[in-house]
Amino acid sequence: MEVLGIDIGFGFTKASNGKESLMFKSILGEASEINFVSDFGNTTFTSNLHVTIEDNSYFVGDFAEQQSAARQFTLEHEKLLSDFVKILALTVVGRFADKEIPINVVSGLPVGYYRKNNKLFSKILLGHHKVIYHEPGGNKVIKKIFINKVRMMPQPLGSFFNLLMDDKGGIINMEMTSQKVGVVDIGFRTTDVTIFDSLRYVERGSRTIDTGISHCFSVIANKLHEKCGVAVELYRLYNAVETGTIKLKGQEYNITNIRDQVYQQTAETIANDLNRLWSSDWDIDSIILTGGGSMELSKFLQPLIQGDIIPIKNNIDLRLNNVLGYLKYGKYIWGDSGLCAPPAIPEE
Repeated sequence: MEVLGIDIGFGFTKASNGKESLMFKSILGEASEINFVSDFGNTTFTSNLHVTIEDNSYFVGDFAEQQSAARQFTLEHEKLLSDFVKILALTVVGRFADKEIPINVVSGLPVGYYRKNNKLFSKILLGHHKVIYHEPGGNKVIKKIFINKVRMMPQPLGSFFNLLMDDKGGIINMEMTSQKVGVVDIGFRTTDVTIFDSLRYVERGSRTIDTGISHCFSVIANKLHEKCGVAVELYRLYNAVETGTIKLKGQEYNITNIRDQVYQQTAETIANDLNRLWSSDWDIDSIILTGGGSMELSKFLQPLIQGDIIPIKNNIDLRLNNVLGYLKYGKYIWGDSGLCAPPAIPEE
């Protein structure tokens, strides 16, 4: 049995088996013939993602962004489930699949969508699948996949379990087992917040806030369009917002001021919603700030949140916190027992 943690986000798709982690943009593109492939630079699994699933071929991630004339990207949850989840998830699962060994998957959904969609997510992935990987030289690698079990959870719980457990799924942070802990998970499309009190999920303090880092990107993209007439796709702004500059049609634009302004405004919106939601939870012991968006917003958000925030480590990619927690939880609930697992059925 192989246990995988998988996180299909609006911005990035992430997966880990504990030995290796993968991450690429959640973009799909039409596959086309490429006449010439250069051999400069390092070639990785994610740099040339071309797959065929159910007789349809796709370029995936950065490869789709670079090479596809028609690209698909969404900020709609229902569309993500119907059109993206299966392709993105099987693309990463196939990377770890080996000789049809059963694979158990742990993943998550935003708090506000969990109850409605967790069984659907499981049904999409459970069972036998085939993925064909097309390599740059023309070779094809066929992977047969058997996803035996899928366990779902509200997304922020992944970051909680990542701090609570070790890599084998053992509980090592005993202090957290008796504490009341809040989690603020800032994603690309939404921000999810939740409370765990003595290892119990608190529904009352858990919610999806309809504000994420994509809102910041949208404001920046609109300002650029007003200034120079170029409609910049949101998924092409990552490097620009990180460096504070972008070059459009040969001219470089400094976006540092507008970036910081919109980050401050977005942080204020999230903090106001959070402080209202948790107004009765004055006894929270600590707050975990996590998610890819927290890398950008943390310095603006931390002074506005009322509570003891666990410091963010600069040497960790916060986009992987949830997926690593999913994996640890999978090791906790299954261990080696999945070696003789029953047929695939959705788990509650």
